Amino acid sequence: MKIGTCVNFSEIDGMEKKFAQLREHNFDSCQLVSWNPAAWTDENASILKTLLEQYQITVSAFWCGWTGPAAWNFYDGQLTLGLVPVEYRQMRIENLCDGADFAHKLGITDVVTHMGFIPENPYDPNFSSFCIAVRTVAEHLKKNGQCLLFETGQETPVTMLRCFEAVGTDNLYVNLDTANLILYGKANPADALDVFGKYVRNLHAKDGCYPTNGHELGAETPIGQGKVDFRAVFTKLHELGYNSYVTIEREIDGPQQLTDILESRTYLQNIIDEIYGEEASC
Repeated sequence: MKIGTCVNFSEIDGMEKKFAQLREHNFDSCQLVSWNPAAWTDENASILKTLLEQYQITVSAFWCGWTGPAAWNFYDGQLTLGLVPVEYRQMRIENLCDGADFAHKLGITDVVTHMGFIPENPYDPNFSSFCIAVRTVAEHLKKNGQCLLFETGQETPVTMLRCFEAVGTDNLYVNLDTANLILYGKANPADALDVFGKYVRNLHAKDGCYPTNGHELGAETPIGQGKVDFRAVFTKLHELGYNSYVTIEREIDGPQQLTDILESRTYLQNIIDEIYGEEASC
């Protein structure tokens, strides 16, 4: 089990410093998070590849953003996030395919994104057209030997599973964000594993609380201070045979972010060691 964290990539300047800091704090893996398609150039791919080799860092996944508006709430989010809104769909299909091609140049096989508020009703006309869009992206990635990972959050576990079944490609997987299922009020992450556990291929370790009104997401918290039962989550993951990357995500800015990440690593490592035993170091 490898514990890493997220590294944001919006421009090539400053990336060496970020990787050096990662190694300074004894992390050797990360998810590379990018929302800037203009940065996905051949030149930047070459530079990043050299830096990753120099600092001996493994990128467990490329978190691929997309262009256009994004509102992280229950109202405007329905209209702006992921591939669900028809108005932005074609542009974002192209974004995801371009991001996957950039990741391929770095040797990264897992591409993660938020798909949006997938319609719960399978008879909603937007559900079938959304699935066609997902299939278009998934088939492009398949040509690269890549997997398309849905980050949990905006859809219920059953809706995600239904989408996988409707799309029908064999390279769809889950990036389990332990907090998002709670922040969006969609599920308990440990119980969600009963639905889509076999598809989990990457993991965001994050914590938070359930929503307290119908407009805004629940509040993110430092790991160990929210509603995620990490012991239950890792127990279930162990039963499912998951022994791969754990990426700590703390969505705040400033020096407190690093403090929380380092404290989270100790908290998580203790739980992982307890549940996995000697397997934890594999």
